[in-house]
Amino acid sequence: MKTIFSRRFPTSIRLLIFIIISSVLILSTERMTPYRVYLTTLLSPLQYLANAPIEALDVVSSNVKSRSTLIAENEQLRRHELLVADRLLKLKHLEQENKRLRALLGSPVQPTQRKLIARVQAVDTDPFRLHVMINKGSVDGVFIGQPVVDEDGVVGQVVEVSQFNSRILLIADNSHAIPLRNQRNDVRLIGEGTGDLHQLELQFVTKSTDIKIGDLLVTSGLGGVFPEGYPVARVSGIANRGSEIYSTIQVEPIAQLDRVRYLLLLWPNQPTVEVSNASDDASASHTIKEQ
Repeated sequence: MKTIFSRRFPTSIRLLIFIIISSVLILSTERMTPYRVYLTTLLSPLQYLANAPIEALDVVSSNVKSRSTLIAENEQLRRHELLVADRLLKLKHLEQENKRLRALLGSPVQPTQRKLIARVQAVDTDPFRLHVMINKGSVDGVFIGQPVVDEDGVVGQVVEVSQFNSRILLIADNSHAIPLRNQRNDVRLIGEGTGDLHQLELQFVTKSTDIKIGDLLVTSGLGGVFPEGYPVARVSGIANRGSEIYSTIQVEPIAQLDRVRYLLLLWPNQPTVEVSNASDDASASHTIKEQ
């Protein structure tokens, strides 16, 4: 293999030659600048082509990462939206429950009388019996004949009491009757159930009786079961048939009997009759307690 310098050249001469060549290159740098610029311009497309795959790979990687990040964020936002929607639904439900309970507590005609909120547990499926079951019983002081209302008006009365629940007979049951008073003119009437949750009838009302469609009927207080003044029904129809003495009058209950959920049990201001189960065969003893 041949070398640039043969061994016969001394080291000092070799160093001198390198110094001369370096000096020439340094002195010619300014003159070579235009050519170097032209050469760089000529080679720039090749450099761009060489870097293009790397740049494309970086762009694709960034897009894939951004897309996966967006998908993850979107899924997280969807889950958060579902949670917020669920909480909003629960909040609306609680607001409605709160309104119902406040309406129940604020529906007194006699604000000093004892009251107890009860929840409907079951509805009788027998189409000929309009009964509902509530979650209060003899341990809560519930007694047979006790009046039951909701935030709108009278619902019915207790007809059966066990230790932890009770059965309510609705005012629309065809076996139920309730003394009423026309709030407009104090005419006393009797309302009877028809078996239809949306309709009652007034019995033995003569054609000459002053009663009009739209009249509000409230409890009269007679009979000692329902306190006086609670809304019961509103007159919805009056029919007079030929020579008959009595009119056929339909009234619509104020309480929405087909959707009752929370009820209010009322205790009279008079001495209260408490019923306690003395044995399993429903024998009862009555004690009088001054409230």
